[in-house]
Amino acid sequence: MPDGMAAAGAARRPERVAHRGHWTTLEPLATAHTEALWPAAQAAPESWAWLPHGPFPTAAAFRGYLRFAAMSGEELLWAVRPNGSSGEPGPAAGWLALLDVQTAHAAIELGNIWFPPGLSRTRAATEAMFLLLDHAFALGYRRVAWKCNALNAASRRAAERLGFSLDGVLRAHMIVRGRRRDSAYYSLLDDEWPARRAALRDWLHPANFDAEGRAQESLRRPA
Repeated sequence: MPDGMAAAGAARRPERVAHRGHWTTLEPLATAHTEALWPAAQAAPESWAWLPHGPFPTAAAFRGYLRFAAMSGEELLWAVRPNGSSGEPGPAAGWLALLDVQTAHAAIELGNIWFPPGLSRTRAATEAMFLLLDHAFALGYRRVAWKCNALNAASRRAAERLGFSLDGVLRAHMIVRGRRRDSAYYSLLDDEWPARRAALRDWLHPANFDAEGRAQESLRRPA
């Protein structure tokens, strides 16, 4: 075996199980989340701008999408339920997913992230992504991917903040909403995760936040 090429083994497929953190709880997305999520979906049509689906014209159409997503064999979606002051999960406020599951190659993607206003840019949102990243690497994945429209500056900043590195931009990769999309591809590897995991855990620690929920130390991009 050439130097630097360690033996690789297959990873395990994720299961639709709940994950609990200090700031948020993830539970498998279901149609039962429609009631909690629909007001945010309806109030923030701009939150769908970079996703291939939405906005939805009616609650029934939104419920239909959730029903389809919950049954998908291609993606595993989790509803994000920020924890209240008691530590118990509150209403669902958004979702995210693991997809493009390649167990034989130990590769997987974190994506289909819908964080509308109220969830976006919060510690609950950061912890939600942390929980799925930690879950993926614990299952033996060696590479977690992140891809987005190359014009989506917010998504690209989020990837870099979490510790993903840019692999490159795939030009004219897709046609989304009738327009050409160049896709920025990022990755985070298993040997990079321990250091990034420690940084994320330090940032998410309750001692890092003041009484108003403001972080005392910022989560810096890796050098």
